[in-house]
Amino acid sequence: MSECRINNRIRSRAQELVHKAVREISEKRKDKINLVWIEATGCSGNIISFLNADAPSFNYFITQVVNFRYTNSLMLAQGAEAFEEFTEVIKEDFIMIVDGAVTTKDNGAYTYSAYYDGSLISAADKVALAGANARYILAVGACAVSGGVSAAAPNPSGCMSVQQFLKNRRVINLPGCPCHPDWVMGTIANLILYGEPELDDFNRPKMFYGNLIHDYCERRSFFENRIFAESVGQEGCMFKLGCRGPVTRTDCPTRRWNDRVNWPVGDNTPCIGCAQVGFPDLMEPFVRME
Repeated sequence: MSECRINNRIRSRAQELVHKAVREISEKRKDKINLVWIEATGCSGNIISFLNADAPSFNYFITQVVNFRYTNSLMLAQGAEAFEEFTEVIKEDFIMIVDGAVTTKDNGAYTYSAYYDGSLISAADKVALAGANARYILAVGACAVSGGVSAAAPNPSGCMSVQQFLKNRRVINLPGCPCHPDWVMGTIANLILYGEPELDDFNRPKMFYGNLIHDYCERRSFFENRIFAESVGQEGCMFKLGCRGPVTRTDCPTRRWNDRVNWPVGDNTPCIGCAQVGFPDLMEPFVRME
């Protein structure tokens, strides 16, 4: 059976942008840009997801498209040497990615990110320093975009989104728990080629967050015919089990995860709306069994 051309087009968007950026860079029409990735208050799931990139690979992207100058988890330098690299790169031209919410209670004491010259440096400190100079700012993952799990009630550490923290800067939001690597790579490639992509009302790139999951879901026909699953694992639309596909905008059904093998609904679990504004508090309960 031939693949739907629309699905193929959606799935190939990021790859096409990245390869075009590589051509433009190799022919000296565009320049690589420095990339600073700050892991704030979260689980580091987004950097792990980024490592799973396959079209193109993580290694290809960081060698051909960007200069990956700073990242908490992956850089060779550690301690004072790493922080010195951070302070140097933010004097140059760079894109900042923030992965995780920004904790502000007690002056950011709940997420320390460095120790330098006798002082503790919080993640909030780093975001503020880099945010003042970055050419573009990307909030990657649910926690960075809207507080996510880190800011879930009762939010004892005072976590907030990157946009709430950097009130005077424009932030491009790439939600998801975790964020798909294609959404990150495609957005950065677009920034290099054309500047800021077209964004929706929540500052999400429309090319990745423009369609409801429900509209492309492989179980949509079950919904139209009112065939609903009554428990997880049953055939049928999972709307009555609490699936958040009808209110969540991403291209998960066509892009899929883990080398494009599967996605939650394809694995018989409802969408929990991890890329939707208000996740997780407004998306609970994740599964509704009556």
